[in-house]
Amino acid sequence: MISVIDMSKIGSEGFTIALVGYAIVFIALVSLVIVFSNLPKILSIKFKKSAADKHIVTTSTTTQISGEVNAAIATALHLYFNNLHDEESNIVTIKKESKLYSPWSSKIYGINNRVNKRTW
Repeated sequence: MISVIDMSKIGSEGFTIALVGYAIVFIALVSLVIVFSNLPKILSIKFKKSAADKHIVTTSTTTQISGEVNAAIATALHLYFNNLHDEESNIVTIKKESKLYSPWSSKIYGINNRVNKRTW
């Protein structure tokens, strides 16, 4: 039989515990949203400070590469990436291995042959 919970039995302590629990979960979720939404900003600030500490000076120079050099590089990359995989025959062979009889895997020994004999 399903009984209805009497609100007077719970008391004010139950409501206080429930409200504190809900508040803790809500605050934790809001703080996680804030941290994860600002994570890229935090990481970029840290990277900028470390680059400024090292005094790294970057210069952007563009060099012109001729078409023949680009074609040679593209051909070399194409040949390299196509030769990564071995040529296979695509034939699957399944060899059946003969296994000797083992009583350890026999199910007949796991059966109890005890029968209760009753005389009616």
